[in-house]
Amino acid sequence: MGEVRPTAAEAPGGARFSRRAAAGAVWYLRAVAFLNLLGAVWVSFGQDIRRHDTDEFFTPYLLAAGFFSGAFAVFLAITMRRRKRAAWLLNLVLAGLFLVLFALLMVLPEYRGHAQNWVSLVLTAAFLAALLAGRREFYAKGDRSNVRLAAAVAVGGLVLVSLAATLLVAATDTSRAGGFGARWRYAATHLVTLTPDDSRAAAVDTPGWVDVIINILAALLLIAVLYAAFRSRRALAPLTAEDEARLRELLARHGERDSLGYFALRREKSVVWSASGKAAVPYRVVGGVCLASGDPIGDPEAWPGAIEPWLLQAREHGWVPAVMGAGEEAGTVWARHGLDALELGDEAVVEIAEFTLDGRAMRTVRQAYNRVRRAGYEVRIRRHEDVPPEEMAEAVRLADDWRDGATERGFSMALGRLGDPADGRCVLLECADAEGRPRALLSFVPWGAGGLSLDLMRREKDADNGLTEFMVIDLLQRAGEMGITQVSLNFAMFRSVFERGAKLGAGPVLRLWRSLLTFFSRWWQIESLYRANAKYRPIWEPRFMLFEKSADLPRIGLAAARAEGFLELPGLPAWARGHRHLEGRR
Repeated sequence: MGEVRPTAAEAPGGARFSRRAAAGAVWYLRAVAFLNLLGAVWVSFGQDIRRHDTDEFFTPYLLAAGFFSGAFAVFLAITMRRRKRAAWLLNLVLAGLFLVLFALLMVLPEYRGHAQNWVSLVLTAAFLAALLAGRREFYAKGDRSNVRLAAAVAVGGLVLVSLAATLLVAATDTSRAGGFGARWRYAATHLVTLTPDDSRAAAVDTPGWVDVIINILAALLLIAVLYAAFRSRRALAPLTAEDEARLRELLARHGERDSLGYFALRREKSVVWSASGKAAVPYRVVGGVCLASGDPIGDPEAWPGAIEPWLLQAREHGWVPAVMGAGEEAGTVWARHGLDALELGDEAVVEIAEFTLDGRAMRTVRQAYNRVRRAGYEVRIRRHEDVPPEEMAEAVRLADDWRDGATERGFSMALGRLGDPADGRCVLLECADAEGRPRALLSFVPWGAGGLSLDLMRREKDADNGLTEFMVIDLLQRAGEMGITQVSLNFAMFRSVFERGAKLGAGPVLRLWRSLLTFFSRWWQIESLYRANAKYRPIWEPRFMLFEKSADLPRIGLAAARAEGFLELPGLPAWARGHRHLEGRR
C-alpha cells in the first residue's frame, strides 16, 4: 500500500519546497477569490478592474471582479487545498493558456508599454511555476463518473438558469421593445459578467440589481458543476460477506478490547486491512470525510499496519481522515500517525461484580426500581437466536413504531439492523406491563465473550417513567446467569465538564463551558445522559476524536452529524440515509 507521507518537518528539502510551492498556488487562488468577491460588492473597485479588460490592459489569471469568477476561484482554492489532481490539471491548462495569450499580447507595442500588463504576466507566470513545482502534492484521485455527472449538471443547469434569467429580464424590462431573442441574449451575456457589451441588447432596459442576480445564478450553477466534477470519491467498496466473516473472526479473538468493536459490522461501512490480515480499520466516507469509529479491529500489534494504508487511502482520494469514539489506547496509536486527539466524553461501563442496589447512595435508584416492579412490569431477556422469528418480527415492528421521530440515527454506537439472523448472539430485553402488553425493549450487542454493549433503546411514549432504568437494572442483576461480566451503556458527551464544573473551586472558563452545555441540553440530551448513567455508578472510560488539522473540525463535525443521523440533507434517497433501525444508544 505504500507509506504515509511525512510531515513538513520530516520531509527532505525537495519535498518541503514542493509543499511550499503548492501552498503558494492555493494562497494565490484565495487572494484572487477575495479580490473577485470584493470587486463584485465594491462597485468602484470592480469597475476599475473591468476597465482594464476594455482598455489596453489585462488582469492576472482568474481576476475578473464578479460573483461568477469569485465562486470559480473559491472552489478551485478549496479543491486545490484538498490536493485534487483534477483541479491541478484544470488550473495548469487555464493558467498556461492565459500565460500564452499574455505573452503574445506583449509582443505588440500598445500592450508592452503598460506596467500593469507586466505585473499580470509575472503573477500568472509565478502561479504556473508554483503549480509545476508543487505537482507532486496534488495526488488526490477523483471519481471517474464525475465527468458525466458534471456534464449533465452543466447542460441541465444552463438550460434552467438561462430560462430563469430570461424570465427575470422579461419581467423587469421597462423598454418593452425587445423580443424574446434580445432578452435571452441579454441574460446569457450577464451570466458571465456584470458589465458585458450591451450594444447587442440595446433594446433591453433592466435595473442594475437584475444583472447582479443573474450573475449570482451563474455563480451558483458554476459551483454545482464544479462540485460534481471534483467531488470526492465515495467508499471504494462496501463491506462484503468475506470482510464480515473475517471481522467476526478478529472480534472472536480480540473483541473484548473495545465495547464498540461489534458496530464495525455495520454493512454500509468499508474496511481497510493490514497486510497480515490481523487488523482492520472499518470506515465510512461522508461528505469527503473518511470516518472511522472506535478502535481498529484485531491485534493491537498489527494496528499500525491497518492505520497506515487507511491514512494513505484517505489522502490519495482527498478525504479528510477522522476517528470518532476511539479509546485511550487506540488514541495513542492514532496520535503516533500524525493525528491530534480531542476528548469527546466518557462511556459508562458497569462491572457486574461491583454493581449493587444496596447502600445509601443507591437509595433513590432502589426505590424507583421497586416502584416499577410493584406496578407489575416484567422483563424477559433472551439471545436473539432464541427468539422465534414471528416474535422478532413483532419486536422490529414495535421498535419502528416507538422510534422518536422519522430520522434514523446511528453510526459509531449502533448496529443498524435489529433482528438480523447474523446477530444471534445479541441480547434482547422486552418489558411488558401487568396486562402483558409490550411497553419497551432494549438490544445489546456482544462485547467479547463476557460483555454486552447497548445498541438500541425504545419505549412506548406513554409508558411509565423509569422503565428503561428498570430494564437495565434487571439485566445487571441477572447478567451473571448469562456469563456476562461487564455492560457498556450510553456515551456521555463532555461528562467531565459537568462533573468538574459543579465542584468547589471550578474556574470561570470551566463554569462558563458547563453553563453553555447546560443551556444546549434543553434541545440535545447532553447533561441528561450523564445524569441517567451516573446513577449506576459506572466506570467512566474516555473516548476521543482524532483529526489531522484543526481547520477540518467543522467539516468533520458536519460529517459525523450526518453519519449519526442528527443532520439529514434534503432530497437524499432512502438508500443514502442508511439502513433501517439505526437509532441506538443516545
